[in-house]
Amino acid sequence: GAGDMAMAERRRRDLGSQELLLGMAAVATCVKLLLVPSYHSTDLEVHRHWLALTHSLPLKDWYFDETSPWTLDYPPFFAWFQRFLALFAQWVDPRMVDLVNGLNYASDTVVLFQRATVMVADGVLYWGLWRCCRKMPLNRQRLAYMMVVLSPGLIIVDHIHFQYNGFLLGILLISLSFLEDGNDFMGGVVFAVLLCFKHLFAVAAPVYFVYLFRHYCRGPYRIRRFVTLGVSVAVVVILAFGPFAYYGQMSQVLKRLFPFGRGLCHAYWAPNIWALYNTADKVISLLLQNLGFQIETELASMTSGLVGDFSRSHL
Repeated sequence: GAGDMAMAERRRRDLGSQELLLGMAAVATCVKLLLVPSYHSTDLEVHRHWLALTHSLPLKDWYFDETSPWTLDYPPFFAWFQRFLALFAQWVDPRMVDLVNGLNYASDTVVLFQRATVMVADGVLYWGLWRCCRKMPLNRQRLAYMMVVLSPGLIIVDHIHFQYNGFLLGILLISLSFLEDGNDFMGGVVFAVLLCFKHLFAVAAPVYFVYLFRHYCRGPYRIRRFVTLGVSVAVVVILAFGPFAYYGQMSQVLKRLFPFGRGLCHAYWAPNIWALYNTADKVISLLLQNLGFQIETELASMTSGLVGDFSRSHL
């Protein structure tokens, strides 16, 4: 019947969409493999240390450890993600997950393993991208896939510099795809999961709150929906932070996630008022020095990337 024909057409379109995405993903993966021996930033050592930290220490010590300057400053779900990767890392090279002997260890095996984890984690990006674009015409899907899968920015930041932004953006896209499907509840829950992976996505939280409040929490069941969504989000947060609350460590965890002592510049950079605040302090120092005043300043300390508390000269 007409229903069967429509279903067959939908399956054919989905298959074509998946083949298109997989083809582009294969090309992107080949490019990423070529970039394995390229330059990498200190973030590779940051994440290697987090593998060792979560593998070697009990959970209650994760946000207190200072074996390395690269202390854990991501939310708990990302820490558990690192712990999961460490299960494989210990078999690839045990020194990689050695808390002390592994410091600044960057053998070819370590680099290859960590690069490979980013490539595999990009599967979440591809899944989220497909969910968001699967209802579009194929020509628009092709354009969207090309812009994201072959994005020079993501390739540079994740596969040269070294980070997991594609993985995290994939979770965001999955959340948005649920909203697109009309499943606001799952969209809100998945976004809560994302915040427990990386709290910088909190900049989108007000938008989500307003959208869900006006679009989902309305109608004759608005109170029940509001409570259900609120409880579900609370469960996600409890799963992430509950163990640390149990050990009485929430203040330490929040101190690591929101390092006000270093002006939030280390973690938040230009999209934050602290960047302008720190820049203004440096400009004032330079002006006073040119006017003959003796001013002691720290050179580029607030944006050096190292963990620490910094005092400003004037502001």
